[in-house]
Amino acid sequence: MSEIVHKYRVLIVASHPVQYATPLFRLMAKHPQLDIQVAYCSLQGVKAGFDAGFGVEVVWDIPLLDEYPWVEVENNSPKPQLGSFFGLINLGLWKLISKENFDAVIVYTGYSYFSFWIAAAATKLTGKKFLFSTDSSGIEPRNKKRWKTWLKIILLPPIFHIADIVMVASTLGKQIVMSLGIPEQRITMTPFVVDNDWWISQARKIDVHTVRKEWNIPESSTIVMFCAKLQPWKRPQDILRAFAKANVLGSYLVFAGEGALRSELELEAKTLGLAERVRFLGFVNQSQLPSVYSSADLFVFPSEYEPFGVVVNEAMLCGCPVVVSDQVGSRHDLVQHGKNGFVYPCGDIDALATIFKEILPDYELLQKMGTAATERMKSWSPEENIKAVVQALKNLIHN
Repeated sequence: MSEIVHKYRVLIVASHPVQYATPLFRLMAKHPQLDIQVAYCSLQGVKAGFDAGFGVEVVWDIPLLDEYPWVEVENNSPKPQLGSFFGLINLGLWKLISKENFDAVIVYTGYSYFSFWIAAAATKLTGKKFLFSTDSSGIEPRNKKRWKTWLKIILLPPIFHIADIVMVASTLGKQIVMSLGIPEQRITMTPFVVDNDWWISQARKIDVHTVRKEWNIPESSTIVMFCAKLQPWKRPQDILRAFAKANVLGSYLVFAGEGALRSELELEAKTLGLAERVRFLGFVNQSQLPSVYSSADLFVFPSEYEPFGVVVNEAMLCGCPVVVSDQVGSRHDLVQHGKNGFVYPCGDIDALATIFKEILPDYELLQKMGTAATERMKSWSPEENIKAVVQALKNLIHN
């Protein structure tokens, strides 16, 4: 006699459609133990909108609303916007949660939105199980203001205690949440992932020769890649200065992304005498990113504040070894120093230059590390994420 499979009815509350999350929702919609409904507080990303980080208007060029059930909950904020506590005030969440027969509510909006608290209150008052996700891997805020750090130490424990389960994105995230007094049994690690199959399949289609020709870079050259917003906390200038210091023959540096630092970087590249060996691609939309990573030999992410850094996933899935600073959250779970990449002290230009000198002339080592990078991602996938979610629901509802 076959075992009866329990199906969990789950409401997922998300701030807006995100290219990393929607593949997960599609897989969840097909899972035999999940009956999901996604509630969006905003449709920014599907609809064109100004992205302050990139400094340009952005609308993602891949499907974000296909193959899973979703609704848009009206935003009642007088000034609707992402990144502001009162920018999302979705009062309809109360009715949706209190009237519908959900087993659990999973919130991805973050406690920094008013709508998070609407969802939390409605869930707790109606006796449903409450889970929320955090990608934090540290307490210190991006602006490094000490008073904010102390405030977090005071406020985060009671916030996290609201949840029946806190879903963390990394091992470092789990350590941080445990340090705030949350018992390990109330923490579930749901790996921060992308659509592995899509990235690998797209990477295999790339004609590297054509891409490098478009960039006006010789095919035999070695390319160092930065792909992110050109913002101060990402520290793109560190790559430029280390690249200049290393001065490896036949190497090029490519910046994919837009942001406030672009003009400064272009000027500094000229001042350093590197204008002919540095390329600025500007904003690159999602469908074109596999060609960016696949055509590079080494991806570098020097950020001083990065809770996880999902671009590391993307690069590794495209067979690109990675160099990350010791402030990038994914370093602990994904980067195996000397095997599929390197970790160096954030802001240490000399250390980064030394890595460039060591690895850029060694094509065989770059290839070997690139293969190891893709291999690592086999066990950091959407399947592991969803398996953890289902197990958390099972433990909450049946124990």
